[in-house]
Amino acid sequence: MSEKPANKKTSAETPTFEENLNQLEEIVTSLEKGNVPLEKALSQFKQGVALSHDLQVKLTEAEKTLAQMMNDDDQTEPFEISEDDKNE
Repeated sequence: MSEKPANKKTSAETPTFEENLNQLEEIVTSLEKGNVPLEKALSQFKQGVALSHDLQVKLTEAEKTLAQMMNDDDQTEPFEISEDDKNE
């Protein structure tokens, strides 16, 4: 019997920021080549949009954490997102 190689992570684990970014880059590269059937291109585009949104959420959370950590008074302050950032 042949055994399947062990996966680095289980399906229950959330992909890291870097894993999602790499996947998004692969999708963009594939779509830029232009040799993808329409149905697959639409599916990849939809997945890319979802990945982009998830990455933006993670970046915003990281910015909030850093803003709280960098407060000069060593006390956390609420982080407010500008209207420009909300619309991106």
